[in-house]
Amino acid sequence: MRRFHSYGPADAEQHFCVQRKELIRQCMDYLIGDLEKGGHYFTLWGARQTGKTWLIRQAANLLKNLCSERFVAAYLSLQGIVMEEDEPVEHFLRYVPRLFLDGFDMEIHALQTWEDFTALFQRKTSPFDRPVILFIDEIDVLPKSVIIRLMSVFRDIFLKKESYLLHGLAMIGVKAIQGSDSQTGDPFNIQRSLHVPNLTKAEVREIFEQYQDQSSQKIDPIVTDAIFEVTRGQPGLVSWFGELLTEKFNPGRKLIIRKRDWDKTYLHACSTEWNPTVSNLIEKAKGEYRSYIIELFGRSDIAFSIRADWCNYLYLNGIIDYDLAADAKGREMSVSRFSSPYIQQSVYDALTYTLIGDRTPILALDPLDDLADVFDKPFLNVPGIVRRYQHYLKRLKDKGLDFWKKQPEDLRFNEVIGHFHLYSWLKSAIGRYCDITPRLPAGNGKVDLHIRSDSKEGIIEVVRFTDSRQIRHSAKQAAEYAAQMGLKAVTLVFFVPVEDEGILQKLSAQGRIANVQVTICAIGICG
Repeated sequence: MRRFHSYGPADAEQHFCVQRKELIRQCMDYLIGDLEKGGHYFTLWGARQTGKTWLIRQAANLLKNLCSERFVAAYLSLQGIVMEEDEPVEHFLRYVPRLFLDGFDMEIHALQTWEDFTALFQRKTSPFDRPVILFIDEIDVLPKSVIIRLMSVFRDIFLKKESYLLHGLAMIGVKAIQGSDSQTGDPFNIQRSLHVPNLTKAEVREIFEQYQDQSSQKIDPIVTDAIFEVTRGQPGLVSWFGELLTEKFNPGRKLIIRKRDWDKTYLHACSTEWNPTVSNLIEKAKGEYRSYIIELFGRSDIAFSIRADWCNYLYLNGIIDYDLAADAKGREMSVSRFSSPYIQQSVYDALTYTLIGDRTPILALDPLDDLADVFDKPFLNVPGIVRRYQHYLKRLKDKGLDFWKKQPEDLRFNEVIGHFHLYSWLKSAIGRYCDITPRLPAGNGKVDLHIRSDSKEGIIEVVRFTDSRQIRHSAKQAAEYAAQMGLKAVTLVFFVPVEDEGILQKLSAQGRIANVQVTICAIGICG
């Protein structure tokens, strides 16, 4: 029986997957182009685990099966090449004989110069007897200087195609869209590019239908749709959740996989299950562009541009994506979003531990506080919880442990840090008595902290402060959201970059909006 597979290219005979025929057709069209005048030289790019290698192998096998008499096609993987950034570019030539032996099953002499490399494709000196279609995978492992040289060589060949046998070329990688960092312009400006997108909702459903047909175990459609929503169709994550759901957390082959089984699976995916790709993304999110990542948790209007280094890096590594939205004047613009709710949740949890830690420097609550007014009433007293947090911040400051002043210089006055601090404090203060779940609606600049104790539930919406007019708008939205959740109350928290208690009191308020009790708490940044 086939199974879900999330590491490395999928094999349709062994794994559940979709045949992305339109993408394969596009790839073939680019490579073959005009039979007489030649195909295209192009880059195939996409974020990690989107199926780039699978796609290119499908195209390579199709060419070998259908066009072997017309073309010589080979797949060359650079995965095993290890070169330092400052290494001479000529050292790459040492690997070419092994690449040709693996890809073409052809022995060639050691190469001494780049002219020797070019001669491999020159009509009069080439060892090939017919046109060549070449797939070069994992181009990103090479130093930038080697990528620049390779692309320059291929550009020169492309412009003199009548003298060469290199009919079509596909270069595959995460960052291939960038071409190179050449200061003299793009050395490969004849290239096209083919983007490998995420799976659609229909394709995700198709994969799980394959499992149901083969295993005879039914899956509630709510579950497959939930998988699409939390992954946004990212192929590696879809398959990983498929593995967890149908293997490790399967309730039993004779039982229907229902939403409660999915909830259990997702809980473990967020807390106990190791995924090396996700861990790698988290480390990148905590790296040099951390401040931009933190901003994304508090703002929904951060412009996206592939030309901005931080956008380019985070996008091509699968951490962020983009969406279209209207600005304040109604004009359409591209805005930055997290690539999926699951990645957003994973990064949020990791940053909470990195920025705040999992221990409070003083007691989270006063020693004699029994929380009776919070938990012993018919409803969950969420404003009472927030008041305790405000008191905790004051106690910190009184002891010279001002939370804001401990932050790195680039984050010291960033209100969004408060999101992480409040969440961490809640877990320390009341986590023993209730479940605290952050929900991060992608792209709306707020964090919803859901608190559940037995049958009682409450919400804290943490929203970035911009101006006092925005507070009214946020309060209305929060009331509508609470009503949709069947709740009669909601608490909004704003972290405001002022210390004046008079201003904070004026910004704070309490009232009813559409039969929902709305409490607004303004908390000052004391950096």
